Formats: sequence, structure tokens, C-alpha cells
Amino acid sequence: MIHTHETDAAQPRLSLRRSGEENHHIWNNNGTWWVHYTVHLPDYTARRVRRSLRTKDVAEARSRRDELLRGFPSAR
Repeated sequence: MIHTHETDAAQPRLSLRRSGEENHHIWNNNGTWWVHYTVHLPDYTARRVRRSLRTKDVAEARSRRDELLRGFPSAR
């Protein structure tokens, strides 16, 4: 169950699975790393997002993924 307050009901929330795998949410597509995640919107819809991380380096891809996902509150 997700408990929300009136003030945070208007913010999109991420749905993230916690995994011990360090490359979770990223994949390599022909040499370029991409990230994918699901955003749950205030109107109770969800949007799947896939974005290029614009790097061929896996360590840089992990860093960019972490920075990108840090910008969203996550659903718990």
C-alpha cells in the first residue's frame, strides 16, 4: 500500500524494482547504453520511459542512470 500526502499527490513517482544487479534498468543497444523505467502519474496512469544514456562506457551509464533516477521520488 502506498501512503501519500496531499502535497505529493501531484508528483510523478517511479516504480523501481530493487535488484542486486548493478546493470538493472540499463541495457546495451548496439554499443550505446540505454535506461528504462516506469513513471506513475498523478492521474493513476503509468508511462514507460526509454532513454539513451549517450555513452558506450558501462560505468558512465550506471552513473548517468543513478543521476537520472535520483530526480524522481520513488513509489514504495
